[in-house]
Amino acid sequence: MTELSIRIKIGDREYPMKVHPNDEERIRMAGKVINEKIRNYRNQFGIDDKQDLLAMVAFDCLIEKLQLEENNDGVDENVVNRIRSLNDLISRTL
Repeated sequence: MTELSIRIKIGDREYPMKVHPNDEERIRMAGKVINEKIRNYRNQFGIDDKQDLLAMVAFDCLIEKLQLEENNDGVDENVVNRIRSLNDLISRTL
């Protein structure tokens, strides 16, 4: 499948990208979320420096990612424990 040429605006700059058609919506959404976070930090803290705003957004996104990974690890462990319990129950029943 061919790649699409798109432009994503982050802050005040446009970035040309070649993306797989299945990824286009996700990439555009990521750009939108980044711009919303920039706008929120600018309004909340009165910061105009683009580098500071992007650093804060990157830090915020990494915290969210780490939290999701932490939550997923707990879910994975719960699933494994439940499967073990079900296996034990089935083994005792047979």
